[in-house]
Amino acid sequence: QVQLVESGGGLVQAGGSLRLSCAASGHTYFSSYVMGWFRQAPGKEREFVARIRSGGLTYYADSVKGRFTISRDNAKNTVYLQMNSLKPEDTAVYYCAADLDYTATDYREYHYWGQGTQVTVSS
Repeated sequence: QVQLVESGGGLVQAGGSLRLSCAASGHTYFSSYVMGWFRQAPGKEREFVARIRSGGLTYYADSVKGRFTISRDNAKNTVYLQMNSLKPEDTAVYYCAADLDYTATDYREYHYWGQGTQVTVSS
């Protein structure tokens, strides 16, 4: 089992920045997991934001490319999401997810989830 705890959400003005963190614990070989960030706005389906594979390869949704950066610190069992140039449409609950299957892309393929952290961007 892997437990994930997100932190770093909050209220920020458009154009501002936030850094989300996701700490993993439990019976985990953290470095082996693909780690993903997803978000869900009210009334909308959960959507992919970014993911990082065990070797550091990263992928981003087109909507955040160039503004968000995902990274990981395997020594700290932590993955980060640096969010710059935030827009009101980035407002959502952000979730961290993990899976051992490096091909996992869609949120339905991830086995482990955090509780989410709210990000609100005001205009």
